[in-house]
Amino acid sequence: MGTELNYNYKVVKQFTIATVVWGVIGMLVGVLIAAQLAWPALNFDTPWLSYGRLRPLHTNAVIFAFGICGLFATSYYVVQRTCQVRLFSDKLAAFTFWGWQLVLVCATISLPMGFTRGKEYAELEWPIALLITVVWVAYAVVFFGTLIKRKVKHIYVANWFFGAFILAVAILHIVNGASMPASFMKSYSAYSGVQDAMIQWWYGHNAVGFILTAGYLGMVYYFIPKQAERPVYSYRLSIVHFWALIFTYMWAGPHHLHYTALPDWTQSLAVVFSLILLAPSWGGMINGIMTLSGAWHKLRSDPILKFMIVSLSFYGMSTFEGPMMSIKTINSLSHYTDWTIAHVHSGALGWVGFITMGSIYYLIPRLSGKTAMWSTRLVDTHFWVATIGVVLYISSMWIAGVMQGLMWRAVNADGTLTYSFVEGVKATYPYYVIRVSGGFLYFSGMVMMAYNTFMTMRDGVAVDARIPALLPTHA
Repeated sequence: MGTELNYNYKVVKQFTIATVVWGVIGMLVGVLIAAQLAWPALNFDTPWLSYGRLRPLHTNAVIFAFGICGLFATSYYVVQRTCQVRLFSDKLAAFTFWGWQLVLVCATISLPMGFTRGKEYAELEWPIALLITVVWVAYAVVFFGTLIKRKVKHIYVANWFFGAFILAVAILHIVNGASMPASFMKSYSAYSGVQDAMIQWWYGHNAVGFILTAGYLGMVYYFIPKQAERPVYSYRLSIVHFWALIFTYMWAGPHHLHYTALPDWTQSLAVVFSLILLAPSWGGMINGIMTLSGAWHKLRSDPILKFMIVSLSFYGMSTFEGPMMSIKTINSLSHYTDWTIAHVHSGALGWVGFITMGSIYYLIPRLSGKTAMWSTRLVDTHFWVATIGVVLYISSMWIAGVMQGLMWRAVNADGTLTYSFVEGVKATYPYYVIRVSGGFLYFSGMVMMAYNTFMTMRDGVAVDARIPALLPTHA
C-alpha cells in the first residue's frame, strides 16, 4: 500500500540523468563535425569518423537522446504532479527508459558504421525503427493511462501539449518509416520519388513541430509558472495557442521542397500555413514571457529562470524566421545555404536546449532531496557561456548563408556565373571557424551542467514524494 501513495520519481530521475549524459555526447559530436568542416583532416581518414556518418549521429543524439530523454523526464514528472496520481505502470515506465536507451545505443553504433535509410531525422534502419515503435506505444500507455486515472477533473494544458506530441510522433514515425526490409540492416522506403520526399518532409518538419515545439511547450506551461511562482499569464490563450498550433503545423512540411518536382500548389499551400503558424507560435511565446508579470526582478538572481525566458526569446525569433524562409522569394536565396543551419540551431540550441536545461535544473534538486543545485553560480556561468556560444554560432551562419546565396546567384553580363562553387566554400571558411568556437562554448556549458548535476546528486537522497491529500473542492 505504501508505494501507491507516492509519485514514481525513480524513472524521472533516470531520464533526467540520461538527458544530461546524452546532451554532453550529442554536443561533443556536433563540435567535432563543425571542426571537420573547417579542418577536414579531423576525420583521420577513418570511415566511421567521417562527416557523412557523424552528422546523422549528431542530429539523432541531440534530438532523440538529449531532447526526448528530457521530454520523457518532464512529461512523467508533470503528469503525476498535475493529475495527483502515480504513473499508470511502474514496469512499463521502466521499460520505456531501458528500451529508449537501447534505441540510442543501437543508433550510436549503427550510424557510424554506415547503416542508414538516408532520411532526415529517420536514418535508423528498420530493426531499430521497430523498437522505437514498441517503446513509444508503451510511453503512450503510461502517459494516457496516468491521465485516465487522474484524481483531478481538469487536464492541465501542459499535458495537452505532451499528449499531442506523443500521438503525433507515433503517426509520423509509423507512416514515414514504412519500409521493405532487404536484409538485417538494409531496407527500402515504401514510397518512391516525389511522394517519398513529400512524406519525408511531412515527417521531418513535424518532428520539429511536435517534438521540438509542442513537447517543449509542455515544459513552458509547467516549469515557468513554477519557477517564477506566478500563474500562467492567460490560460485561455494557452488553449487557443494549443489548438491553432496543432492544426496548422501538420500542413507546413512541403516548404522544404520549394523549386523541386513537388506540384506548385502543394508548395504554395505550405507557405500559407507556414505564415499562419506565426500567430499561434508568438501567442505561446508572449504567454510564457508575460507569465513573469510582477516577477521580472527574479531574472536578476535566478539563472534557471534566465534559461527559461531566453529560450522563449529564441522560440519567438525562430518561429518568425521559419515562416519568412518559407516564402519562395526569400527561400530562393536561403535554400541549401548555411542560413538554414543558423535557423535550425537558433531553434535547437536557443529554444529547445535552454528550456530543457532550465526544466532539468528545476528537477535535479527536487529529485535529490536538495533545496537548490550544488552551485547556483555555475548555473549562471553555464547560462552566459551557452548564450554567447549560440549567438556566435547563429550569427556566423546567418552571414555565411546570405553570402553563399548571393555568390551562387551572381552572374556576369554574359550570363556566366561570377563565382565558382569552390570560391563560395573558401569565402565561408572564416565563419566555419567562428561556428566551431560558438559550438565549443555551448558544449562547455553542457559539461558544466553535467558536473553540477553530479555534485548535486552525489550525496542526495532517494526521493519518492507523497501524493497530497485532495481537498473536497477537487472532487
